[in-house]
Amino acid sequence: MANTFWLLLPILVFNVIFARYLPSAYKTDQFWKDIPGWISLAENILRIAVMILPLVMRFSISTLSQRVGLWLYLVGIVLYFASWWVQIAFPESAWSTSAAGFLAPAYTPVVWLAGIALIGDTLTISAMPYSSRIYLVLSGLFLIFHNLHAWLVYARNS
Repeated sequence: MANTFWLLLPILVFNVIFARYLPSAYKTDQFWKDIPGWISLAENILRIAVMILPLVMRFSISTLSQRVGLWLYLVGIVLYFASWWVQIAFPESAWSTSAAGFLAPAYTPVVWLAGIALIGDTLTISAMPYSSRIYLVLSGLFLIFHNLHAWLVYARNS
């Protein structure tokens, strides 16, 4: 029960509730249309790793770096939720239609994922060596493919 997976739940619930309100380019059928298989495969494998590893990452905020991680996580989810809100509330704005605005829901997770990495710097399975760098690398690789994917969607729709 004391794992960092719980930190993913607000994000997952938010996505389920609000995805239907995003502009059409973000809808599943449009977002995944014509994306090269190697990008889709890498993105989804890395997404699974980034979602499953927190199940064995211990939740703790006893050290300074873990407390910094909690603040990063909180700031990150605010930025992430705000990036969606702008797309939903102002889909035709200059920001929403710009590359930076359109891609914001894809790149802002870097902040909350870094927070999760710092919070969960040990595993609940003590027999395995672990460093938060593992989660940072997996998250970084996931975000590279996720942002490449989002860029292709943006380029196709602009």
